[in-house]
Amino acid sequence: MKGTVIYLDHTPDGREAAALMVDGHLHDLVIDPPDNAPPGIGAIAWATADRPLKGQGGLTLKLGDGVSGYLRRAKDIAPGDQFLVQVTSVTEPGKAIPVTPDLIFKSRHCIVTPRKPGINVSRTIRDDEERDRLLEIAHDTDTRDFGLIIRSAAAGAEADDIQNDITEQCDIAAKVLAHQSGPPEWLLDAETAHTLAWRDWENPDDVMQSLGCCEAEGILDAFDTARAAQQRLPGGAHAYIEPTRALIAIDANTGADHSVAAGLKANLALVRDLPRLLRLKGLGGQIVLDLAPMPKRDRKPLEDAVKKAFRQAGSDVVVAGWTPLGNLELTHKRDRLPLSQSWPAT
Repeated sequence: MKGTVIYLDHTPDGREAAALMVDGHLHDLVIDPPDNAPPGIGAIAWATADRPLKGQGGLTLKLGDGVSGYLRRAKDIAPGDQFLVQVTSVTEPGKAIPVTPDLIFKSRHCIVTPRKPGINVSRTIRDDEERDRLLEIAHDTDTRDFGLIIRSAAAGAEADDIQNDITEQCDIAAKVLAHQSGPPEWLLDAETAHTLAWRDWENPDDVMQSLGCCEAEGILDAFDTARAAQQRLPGGAHAYIEPTRALIAIDANTGADHSVAAGLKANLALVRDLPRLLRLKGLGGQIVLDLAPMPKRDRKPLEDAVKKAFRQAGSDVVVAGWTPLGNLELTHKRDRLPLSQSWPAT
């Protein structure tokens, strides 16, 4: 099917699942975590500082329900101090959840930043008249002196829809910030899969939301393909993406192409599709690319291609450099539960 289609469905055990198909290919996938999984990105807790981690500059926190958190920047925080924190990434089972005291409240049209005042418009909106319109809408809305970022999805949206979105997020922020005492507890849950699809996937050509629509339309086959280690790449190349406890190992292969430029073509195909592949698989952390053979002079263009691919995908990547064996090392934030855990093989 051509165009952009969003599928809103449920897993067999009742969890929400959302798939984004672009021209018949699976572009993104979000599935609610199992009931026994810790709270996801965006969840907010009233936390109590537990103990500092000497030599690391951070400390552990008690977040409620027996869950532990980890705060990287912990200057001037003593054990027993209490404050609000928000989950920033997904971690492995048994490890403390990374959190931050810098809260944000994100919706389709806006992001409310209570502790960072000022009103701004997404830089991807370049039309000056539209930027002025959005700023006027924002200034005409009671933001309770919270900071505000107007997202790109607000471009062309009705003023009432934008104002209602801003008001709702400011109300939620005010209620959360009003909590200033008591034992550790969770105050705000992470967004569900269907809400995330509405919030982050812009301008679909169609939305399918009947129960079982993913199976009826053959989308489950794409789920299985995304979960597999071997991934086909444009041009006939392929790659194996295999997570270990320490890192993500990725091996690029040229396939049937044995030309002089085959290695570079396969490597470029991999890094250009890498943000999508990692997103679908729910993988992040330390990543090691065992690339197909190519001249050393092509390393800089490949690094540039990596940065461009992740920048266009709206995610961050750190290119750590090349190992003596010629492997490329990256780090990428874990921003969702691995697909192997949220949609296990049957």
